[in-house]
Amino acid sequence: MSSSKRKLLQSIVALAITSGFAAVPAFAQDKPIKVGVTGGPHAQIFEQVKKVAEKDGLKIQIVEFSDYVQPNAALAAGDLDANSYQHKPYLDQQVKDRNYKLVDVAYTVNFPIGIYSKKVKSLKDLKDGARVGIPNDPTNGGRVLLVFQDQGLIKLKPEAGLKATPLDVIENPKKIKFVEVDAAQLPRSLDDLDAAGINTNFALSAGLNPGKDAIAKEGAKSPYVNILVVREQDKSKPWVAKLVKAYHSDEVRNYIQNEFKGSVLAGW
Repeated sequence: MSSSKRKLLQSIVALAITSGFAAVPAFAQDKPIKVGVTGGPHAQIFEQVKKVAEKDGLKIQIVEFSDYVQPNAALAAGDLDANSYQHKPYLDQQVKDRNYKLVDVAYTVNFPIGIYSKKVKSLKDLKDGARVGIPNDPTNGGRVLLVFQDQGLIKLKPEAGLKATPLDVIENPKKIKFVEVDAAQLPRSLDDLDAAGINTNFALSAGLNPGKDAIAKEGAKSPYVNILVVREQDKSKPWVAKLVKAYHSDEVRNYIQNEFKGSVLAGW
């Protein structure tokens, strides 16, 4: 092969290689990663995460949900790349019940669950037979029951642990009736109940102030710090590290502190 033909062939190969790489841009630049969140603080915080991530070349599309079930189903199905709305006990239960291949990759924020009422100013003022709404998923419902136990209104089976249900109540002097309701619907059900245990994100979305309006709250030391979740197969991908870096930035921490003033706490 002549020298001129060899140089021409090398040029063609080099151009093909360069073009090949150019046709496969980085994940973050090619398409946004889709992150599922629930309405309220999770969505608000992720708007800030999105701004920080874009500075690092990672584009994010926020997908908002109105319940706790669909974000994990959508992530497992590949319709999302990540989600940010749940704590570890809830994820563990979902993985156990539905065999999802999902893992947590970072802590996000903590939402101490609160008890709200339009009829009484204190849990001790609840009348005999009072109807109290609790989330209908095992982990969040258990959180509310543990608050009632801590306040001395009920006693739970010792082995019930974090996933206590109304069936685990063994002492209930006031004969309180615990009504299981979808977590997102509890603020709207408050008029029909004597009290309700409401997750902070849904309370804030409904105009309730956890610092002023809650008549009782979960203790500060809680196992329910929220988490960022991805599929097992994705956990080591570069975009995941970028997403965690953006969430754990000083900009996002400062936003949480200034915006929520203690109602939502940075969990990292």
